[in-house]
Amino acid sequence: MASVAKKPTPKTQKEEPAKAAGMPAPKRVEVNAKAAPAGEVASTKAADKTAKSSKGATQGASAESRRDKSLPVHMLTDEDILAMPESDYMNEVQLQFFKAKLLAMRAEILNNARETGEHLKENEVFADPNDRATVEEENLLEQRVRDRERKLLKKIEQSLARIESGEYGYCLETGEPIGIPRLLARPTAELSIEAQEKHERMERLYAD
Repeated sequence: MASVAKKPTPKTQKEEPAKAAGMPAPKRVEVNAKAAPAGEVASTKAADKTAKSSKGATQGASAESRRDKSLPVHMLTDEDILAMPESDYMNEVQLQFFKAKLLAMRAEILNNARETGEHLKENEVFADPNDRATVEEENLLEQRVRDRERKLLKKIEQSLARIESGEYGYCLETGEPIGIPRLLARPTAELSIEAQEKHERMERLYAD
């Protein structure tokens, strides 16, 4: 009696093709259910990038501020001094800045006085009386300018002394700050604008 071949079970039918082909069983791919949505991840990255950019800009501004304050006095400009906060009024940097200005003014006045003295010593002979009169008038005008500069020189010396004593930049009458803009315009200023205007009113009153 001929034997009847058994039919393979469904499990055998599923495993046999893979085994016959010599291929490994397919791996299961697990999906992370807790992964953040793509839009949320993009927003987080953008926020991190903005925060880093803002931090870098702040650090850059701070570094720039420190750099300006560390500049040598001769490299500072009027704009640099004006840009300083009110809390820096008459700090060491500003005092050295105005001291340099006053010293430069003094050096220029002394140089002008020396040139005027040398010019007046020259003995020029003019055949034309009109030429002599013109030169004498120019010399007289130059001497008047030097007289005004000598008065300014005295104020410069007084201002330098106030820098050394720590009184520079403050009104001699009220004790209030004179202000950076006024000092830049007139480094020898001794009075605030209000006190100066009061003095001028009194002078006009007595002059009348």
